[in-house]
Amino acid sequence: MSMDGTGRQGPPADSAEPTPEAAGAVPPVHVPSDEVRRRILEQLPVSVTYFGRDQLLALANAAAADSVGRTEESMLGLLPGEVEPGLFVEGGKGLAEAIERVLRTGEGEPYRTHLLLDGSEHVWQAAMSPVRNAAGEVEGVSLVTLDTTEQVRARRRMAVLSKASMRIGSTLDVGRTAEELAELAIEDFADFVTVDLLSEVLTGDEARSVQHRDSVSFHRVAQRSVLEGCPESVVPLGETHAYGRDSVVGRALIQGEPARLTVDDEALRRWTADEPERSRSMRHHRIHSLMVVPLRARGVVLGTALFCRHRTPGAFGAADLQLATELVSRAAVCVDNARRYTRERATALALQRSLLPRRAARQKAVEVTARYLPNTSGVGIGGDWFDVIPLSGARVALVVGDVVGHGLHASATMGRLRTAVRTLADVDLAPEELLTQLDDLVLTLDREQPADSPEGGQVAGATCLYAVYDPATGHCTMARAGHPEPVVARPDGTVEQLRLPSGPPLGVGGLAFDAAEFELPEGSRLALYTDGLIEATGGDIDHALAELRDVLGRPARSLEEACDTVMDALVPEQPNDDVALLLARTRRLDSGHYASWDLPCDPAVVSNARNRAAAQLTAWGLDDAVFTTELVVSELVTNAIRYGGDPIRLRLIRDTALICEVFDGSSTAPHLRRARIFDEGGRGLLLVASLTERWGTRYTGTGKTIWAEQPLPGPEETDPA
Repeated sequence: MSMDGTGRQGPPADSAEPTPEAAGAVPPVHVPSDEVRRRILEQLPVSVTYFGRDQLLALANAAAADSVGRTEESMLGLLPGEVEPGLFVEGGKGLAEAIERVLRTGEGEPYRTHLLLDGSEHVWQAAMSPVRNAAGEVEGVSLVTLDTTEQVRARRRMAVLSKASMRIGSTLDVGRTAEELAELAIEDFADFVTVDLLSEVLTGDEARSVQHRDSVSFHRVAQRSVLEGCPESVVPLGETHAYGRDSVVGRALIQGEPARLTVDDEALRRWTADEPERSRSMRHHRIHSLMVVPLRARGVVLGTALFCRHRTPGAFGAADLQLATELVSRAAVCVDNARRYTRERATALALQRSLLPRRAARQKAVEVTARYLPNTSGVGIGGDWFDVIPLSGARVALVVGDVVGHGLHASATMGRLRTAVRTLADVDLAPEELLTQLDDLVLTLDREQPADSPEGGQVAGATCLYAVYDPATGHCTMARAGHPEPVVARPDGTVEQLRLPSGPPLGVGGLAFDAAEFELPEGSRLALYTDGLIEATGGDIDHALAELRDVLGRPARSLEEACDTVMDALVPEQPNDDVALLLARTRRLDSGHYASWDLPCDPAVVSNARNRAAAQLTAWGLDDAVFTTELVVSELVTNAIRYGGDPIRLRLIRDTALICEVFDGSSTAPHLRRARIFDEGGRGLLLVASLTERWGTRYTGTGKTIWAEQPLPGPEETDPA
């Protein structure tokens, strides 16, 4: 006898029988009865069906019957195509052929089925397996089916959203963004799509709330249909229309939530009362399901998208509404970005145009016309500008410039530079000296920008071409700062690009600018332009310059026609950079418009100079200006003799104003002084300034010229562009 650990007496050790577990034997397994097997198949949540060799449905569990909305008994004996009309999108014949293949080959295969259930499409993935008898013969086929609708919908949704991320918002154009949304929707889940936006969105303004409006007016910006010509639409593209507060669209907008609607008789009756024309169209095209999704971005309603079905048999489901909502949400952000860009672009364009010359000052040295075309690439308005500035002595300055960068900053910088050029031109600086001063100004502007400013460094790289034309001599002096060289077409038919000394862009600093002088015959056409003109097509610049020379050399009835011809030939409808073109036809002063006399450096010659000037004015029929001109000539000639030196020359010019000029060989700068009571001098220039409209001094390499202008009646100023 032995004792166990509890103190109880156990059997003798030598008489114990081994247990089955100790011997390693497998315990007996309980085999379920046929009833248990039936219940397992019945309660299995996966659809299981069985077709015999006659291809009749011989078995279906409850999950299979529920999936097609039948009872198990009613399904028995059905052929594959009779299980449910429209059950298998591939057709009952396709399933019958698949079953026949499994029966013949004895090898299983997958099969995908589509079910139109409650108006929405369901997708099942079936595994077909042969069923063999005890002899190994195939006597039927079993189908185990899983509902993969959600997985398929998720993959489809991700595919559509992936396409949307690449296709919607490809431009900063409000209308094009709406079109991209409509195009994508009819490709994937809708038969007819319209996109309406609030009118203020199209102009770039902030959208007003729709909560308190009796009716909401929209602008139809996009519509697409699976039918050619979009016949379902009752609102033409580009037209304005309204939705009432109580309409389906109006309620969705006020609530700010998407809505899904089945178009039944009751809905059509309600539509007939509010919108009879739209109701007739929906009846005619048998639209049976629609979704209304507001375009909301940053908490503001921008518009609405309407999705309809009439060719697709199934109604929109919850998954379709979710997909449409995500698409519209993405499109709304893109539309709002485009709206903001439209507003900034309109502001920059308004600023740009306000800073460009709107009216040409009175001058007869050249006939001018100009064109300015902003870019449409979405990068913002640039800083291109042009100007025509009358100078002393009937001369004129022609200016074209370009500020690197885009947007409001570039436009504002352009305005500052144009003002600076006008100020420097007013003191009659030579072209190369003017560009030197302008370069210093740009450096100063750059230094004013903080190092971490987003606008810092945008001024550097500005370019400019400054030309001064003298109609008395026909000479044109030019200098450039990193700007394209001008092109001239002479009256004899020759066209050439004028070779100017290269100068660095403005803002580089430390480098000199040089000028070149050319003689331009009367009637020459001089083209000054920004780089956008020759780079607009994105092709070879040399080819563009050759085409510019060719077009400029063609005969034209007017300067306007020549300017339009150049723009049409070189600039596409949607340029990717701003384009500025200034076209000038030169004129010459004939001998009847000016008179010049060389005078000795002798005080006795002053009276002779007065007499010559008076005689010339009488010959021109300007008797009323004789007295003032005699005083001006007397003071200027006296100053030249007293403070200047040989050579002394007097010149009268009859242009848009009566100009009196006295040249001397000294570079001493005159200045106004206020004489005291007992002073004998100091009143000359003060008298000249009070009698004339304006006066000034310009310097040459051999001396200076003091000039004064008196107004003459002339034509009103005209617009150059």
